[in-house]
Parts: sequence; structure tokens; C-alpha cells
Amino acid sequence: MNLKGVLDLLYPISCAVCGAPSPAHLCAACRASIHVRAAETCCRRCGKVVMEAVSAGVAAPLCGPCRDQPPKFDLARSAAEFKGPVRELVHLFKYHKGTWLCDELADLLEGCFLAHCRGEAPDVVCPVPLNRAKARERGYNQAGLLAEALAARIGVPAVPGILVRCRNTPTQTHLGAAGRRANVAGAFLSPPHLRPWAYGRCVLLVDDVMTTGATLSECAGALKANGAERVVAITVARD
Repeated sequence: MNLKGVLDLLYPISCAVCGAPSPAHLCAACRASIHVRAAETCCRRCGKVVMEAVSAGVAAPLCGPCRDQPPKFDLARSAAEFKGPVRELVHLFKYHKGTWLCDELADLLEGCFLAHCRGEAPDVVCPVPLNRAKARERGYNQAGLLAEALAARIGVPAVPGILVRCRNTPTQTHLGAAGRRANVAGAFLSPPHLRPWAYGRCVLLVDDVMTTGATLSECAGALKANGAERVVAITVARD
């Protein structure tokens, strides 16, 4: 018996969501209940489900917000709806030091990348930087762990320093779209000394959850200001 077998015997794995015995931290039943987004139902830009396309059975156009105020990223996609098992996993990972769930969440990110971003050829991967106070309290940036895991899977270098948060921002939980845009305006910077990593490149931007896309858009704007040619954003879930 190898080391993994011994550890599995001494510390059997159970599903992090339902507690059932499982060979991984997400059992087959919970994985099957995750609601993924079909490409043909997504806004071509931000990935929001466009109900007109769902009912008509045609490829989704741009959603209203993307038509009225185009985001600074070129494409954004999320692996699943932020509910059920995905919500449980993200909350454990983000708020309860559940870093052992990174592989399960990275599985979802990788699947999303393969399903929705096959035409993209990212040169670098970077995470959305975390508020400094939250980073000290939490001890890690959950987006940073996900970015490193995804970068290793798709064979692209992770360069977290290419994007920094230059201003701490209050929580966005209770803000609407306009409030979120105002809250993160000017909060991110791509350092000039790292311009060679950004200039002319396609950057794959990683975060855990997307709500209105305000944070991802502001991050993309900072990267493009430092020369990035294209920014593609990918998240585990869409709220």
C-alpha cells in the first residue's frame, strides 16, 4: 500500500458538502447537482445567462449591461451558478480556511476554461488581488491559490504580481452594480516594472465569484493600461 492508501485508511475522505464517504472532497452526487452554464445561453462578453436566447434556442447576444456600459475585459466566464454545492465549497474555501478544497474548485475552473475559452491562448495567469486587511486576517488569497492551480493545469505561468490592489475597498456585498463600480474605481494597478509580462499579452484573470463583474472589469482596465492586449476573466461561480 502506498502513502496515499495509508493516509486514506487512517483519515478517510468524506464529501465536504454532504458528508458522504467519497474518494474526493466532492462526491459524485453533489458534483452531479452542480448547475453549469451552457455556452449558448451566455452573453458573448460577460457570461451572464440571457433569457431571450434560452427561450429562443439561439446563440446569446450581448446582455443589456454589456451593451450599455461595456466591461474592460474581453471575455468573462464562470463555471457554475453560485448555489448548492458550489456555494458550500466556496464558503468553506474562502471563509473557513478550506484550502484543501482547492483541487475540487480548480477542476471546475479547468472545465470552464476548456468549455468556454478554447479559442483563447493566455500568456500569463493572475489572480484578483485581495484587500490587504482581509489577506492578513485570512492568511491567504483564495483567488491566488486558484490561479496557481489552474496555471499548472493549463501549462501557463502564474504571475500574481502583475496586478496589485493599491487601495483597500469596503465590502461590496450589499452594493448594486453602480455602487460596485464606484467602490473599486482606481483600486488596482499593474506595476510598470512588470510591463514586460503584460505588454501585448493575453492575461487570464482568476477569481472565485463574479457578481456584476465590476471588480474584474477594473482589474482588466489596470492590466490594459500596462499594455495587456486582451484580458479573459474566469471564476468558479456566478452570483
